[in-house]
Amino acid sequence: MSTTSRPNARTAPSVRKEGAPPGRGTAGGRRRREFTTRRGLVIAAFMAPAAVFVAVFTYYPMIAGSQMAFRNWNLTDLTDTSWVGWKNFTEVFTDPAWSTVVDNTLLWVVGSIVPQLVIGFAIALWLRRRFRFRGLYQALIFFPWAISGFLIGILFRWLFNSEFGVVNDLLQKAGLIDEPVAWLADPQTAMTAVLIANVWYGVTFFAIMILAALQSIPDELYEAAALDGAGKARTLFRITIPYIRVTLALTVLLRVIWIFNFPDLIFGMTGGGPNDETHIVTTWMIKITQQGDYGKASALGLLVVAVLLVFAVFFLLATRERRGGRGTRERGARA
Repeated sequence: MSTTSRPNARTAPSVRKEGAPPGRGTAGGRRRREFTTRRGLVIAAFMAPAAVFVAVFTYYPMIAGSQMAFRNWNLTDLTDTSWVGWKNFTEVFTDPAWSTVVDNTLLWVVGSIVPQLVIGFAIALWLRRRFRFRGLYQALIFFPWAISGFLIGILFRWLFNSEFGVVNDLLQKAGLIDEPVAWLADPQTAMTAVLIANVWYGVTFFAIMILAALQSIPDELYEAAALDGAGKARTLFRITIPYIRVTLALTVLLRVIWIFNFPDLIFGMTGGGPNDETHIVTTWMIKITQQGDYGKASALGLLVVAVLLVFAVFFLLATRERRGGRGTRERGARA
């Protein structure tokens, strides 16, 4: 009579039903710690110093500066800080320099973004190719982004100097000009000089962001396009740009926010001169602050914050679209 041996309970391997969630004792299971009041207090204690620091040095100055915009707050007479309502905003809009500042700001943003995007895109396409010393070229191209904007402004102030600047020297040797040009002293050329400096400074950021996006494009798409006989222009506008369009939108929006709120380079080169012809909104706000009119400067600061909030909303919407598109692609890949 044959007997079938039954597995011992101590030695039999534990079998988990397929599809059942892993238990606490399995290797794949993760034990979640219960959230208790004590643990919450510990977390709050660790977060408290950072919260206090941000509240004291960020939110309090913002609130205090905001209420200055509606008061008569001038360092020349601190005995009268009465509530004046929208008076400071009215003085900003009726100031003779306001129209010039607005025009300069639009020119500063658009005239910087478009060349930076085009040149940065071209550099990113070039760096995507494999060639000798590509890493060295990348380091040289990305290096300017590590330098302060104010230092870049001082550097270009020397380059555009009318007496011993390198720019005039090169243009004279090339036969393009007969005599030195007073780039930073002439209102007609000063804005052009600061735009050239900002384009040189910001191309690096576009090159970095676009190169990272280009490296995520599968090579199979380009191989399929080559087999179909698509040229470089068609591949660029049918594959490359559509694939990284969200990254391009995010980069442009982020750069618009930074350039709009970027007075460092202008202060390093011209200080807003000559005759306030290179002032943008943020540099003009700093000038008004230096004159002691904190009420008017605060009103102008609130206008800057309002504009930046609009661009920030567009940036967040574009970020949400990017996350949604990525999630759709991942679900399609799993399917």
